[in-house]
Amino acid sequence: MTTRLAWSSETVLIAPSVLSANFTDLGRDVAAVERGGADLIHIDVMDGHFVPNITIGQPVVRALKRIAACPLDVHLMIEEADRYVDDFVDAGADLLSVHVEVTPHLHRTIAHIKSQGVKAGAVLNPSTPVSSLLDIASDLDFVLVMSVNPGFSGQAFIRQALDKIRRVRDVLTQAGSSALIEIDGGINASNAQEAVDAGATILVAGKAIFGADNAETATQTLRAAASGVVRP
Repeated sequence: MTTRLAWSSETVLIAPSVLSANFTDLGRDVAAVERGGADLIHIDVMDGHFVPNITIGQPVVRALKRIAACPLDVHLMIEEADRYVDDFVDAGADLLSVHVEVTPHLHRTIAHIKSQGVKAGAVLNPSTPVSSLLDIASDLDFVLVMSVNPGFSGQAFIRQALDKIRRVRDVLTQAGSSALIEIDGGINASNAQEAVDAGATILVAGKAIFGADNAETATQTLRAAASGVVRP
């Protein structure tokens, strides 16, 4: 039941992160953000090794695929990501991103993800240099810039990520790539426009949406903020 995704650098996409949702009623929370106009459902997969937390795996992705109208944006925060790419594709990932820090054969991994008909992304941690993308930029569908250290939701936004986004855009432009830039970590209505101005086109938000009283309204508020519109 996945809808077609408007994949363009001219369009800001909102990706609520279910890491901050109510896991006793994920279906209700996903339905709420979809009513609010979400474009993607962001799913953080953590293994307790690459990051100090354990979250969810393929069964939850598969369950969400059955109920979500939005494409599933699966972010693998795991070691040995190559071993699990096919499993998450089979479970229903529409976008799949892997960390450059733990993927020794990144070109091969990205090529394999794309061969499965899934959009492929590379992820940069806050301390990972943008130069790590130089030899892969032209092959990417998107780059995910972490604006917190990965592992937990609700962390404070690292403002240096804004300059990092600009440098990522420079690398992509020089490579002739139209890849989108995603930002994840501490995104809310107060910094969404700054992220977009810096060059981000996919905004991941967890606590700002699912931590609000009304996830549907919070999704609308974040989109309005990203568009420079002040909502009452």
